[in-house]
Amino acid sequence: MLDPKVAEKYEMTIGVECHVQLATKTKLFSGADNDARDSEPNTEVSPIDWALPGMLPVLNKHAVELAVRVGLALDSKINLESRFDRKHYFYPDLPGGYQKSQMYHPIIGAGSVAVLDENGETVKVGIHHAHLEEDAGKLTHFSNYSLVDLNRAGTPLVEIVSDPDIHSAVVARNYCLELWRLMTFAEASIGNLYHGNMRFDINISIAPKGSDKLGTRAEIKNLNSFKSIESAVNYEFERQVELVEKGEKIVQETRGWDDAKQKTTSQREKSDAQDYRYMPDPDVPPIILEQSFVDKIASEMPIMPSVYREKWIDLKLDNGVVETLLNDKTKSKILTSALDKFNIETAKIVASWLTSVLSTDENADLDLEKVSTEYLGELADMVIKKELSSTASKTVLLELWNSNDSPRKVAEKLNLLQVNDDSALEKIVDEVLALPETAKAVEDVRNGEMKAIGFLVGQIMKKSAGKANPAKVQEIIRSKLK
Repeated sequence: MLDPKVAEKYEMTIGVECHVQLATKTKLFSGADNDARDSEPNTEVSPIDWALPGMLPVLNKHAVELAVRVGLALDSKINLESRFDRKHYFYPDLPGGYQKSQMYHPIIGAGSVAVLDENGETVKVGIHHAHLEEDAGKLTHFSNYSLVDLNRAGTPLVEIVSDPDIHSAVVARNYCLELWRLMTFAEASIGNLYHGNMRFDINISIAPKGSDKLGTRAEIKNLNSFKSIESAVNYEFERQVELVEKGEKIVQETRGWDDAKQKTTSQREKSDAQDYRYMPDPDVPPIILEQSFVDKIASEMPIMPSVYREKWIDLKLDNGVVETLLNDKTKSKILTSALDKFNIETAKIVASWLTSVLSTDENADLDLEKVSTEYLGELADMVIKKELSSTASKTVLLELWNSNDSPRKVAEKLNLLQVNDDSALEKIVDEVLALPETAKAVEDVRNGEMKAIGFLVGQIMKKSAGKANPAKVQEIIRSKLK
């Protein structure tokens, strides 16, 4: 564990490269299926993906549309003219020996993403640019041989390159999480991290605080969970600080993250910039967009996280609740619909359910769109009117997924409606106050020891099978034991 006093001497600087797999039906330059999750290796590959002689690429228009969505989500400039270049490198997962990418004229220019830091303050991370490119295949390495699966070859990607504006592991995690939200809310990507729909490369260096010169950076490749991003950054910061404190040099290299050991490991040194021999791709014409094309896509953009945050301001939700809701697009829609249709108090109860009982592991597979917002609002109003206890409302809430009945009918069938009738409650109260086992508590309350009233309320709730309104019960007890 690094000494905190030593850690305080240094500042980390982080830049992130995020590869986003676009949610197209087919690949970037061929008609092969872009979703190979359930396919056998090397079955979703066309002659274009194999780079067979004479096979010419045809640019996928939908990929361009989704790239524009990505740029709009990043609050970035959309370049009306962009071009593809050939990035040459010879590796078994790239059949043609080069990758079609956008080195010099990317489709997406500068932008920014707002995220929360460890103190709950908003910081902006600059977007340097983002470009379209095709993905390579996947290599699986064994002890003395490797296998290649080209199903992923030719998959359309947008690579988002941040500015080096990040200076903590928490901001690095939150930035990557916000990118995931932006891409999925914009419906540009499925965003399945397990299947590699989004992958993060973290570049990190350290320097003494106040220094105007960055240190030697290491690149941690292919992180695919937000927890691992934060853990990897923290580990790498400590590793680099320890090396510097010992007087050793940091090597510019690519490192991998071992999640089991919670440490980064060296993969290969990058002492010199690699010469990829970029050249304009003669087989892919420039992308020339009309502003009207961009404007049409902008007009069709779904509601983005920043808009939801703005809509929810009057609810005065904790940052943690807001961030949890924004991790699920459906929950965000439900809360906003509840806020539009009902009052703030009702919407706050719905928000509480969405982030508690409906977020547990056992309820993770519930189809949240099955139960209408109207039913959720009706149930919340029953809680506000003291017709249902908070505990009983959660029972009714979950039962809505097994019933087509309204919340009130469900509550009636389950015999959970609270007793609010004064005469009925007075009868139960009188019976309980007359019991020998409550005599001491009754005497204590009469003598001004109000803690004993909780015991009496509990006994009355027990006798009423939990249906008595506890607030009214306490009011009746107080009036009878003056």
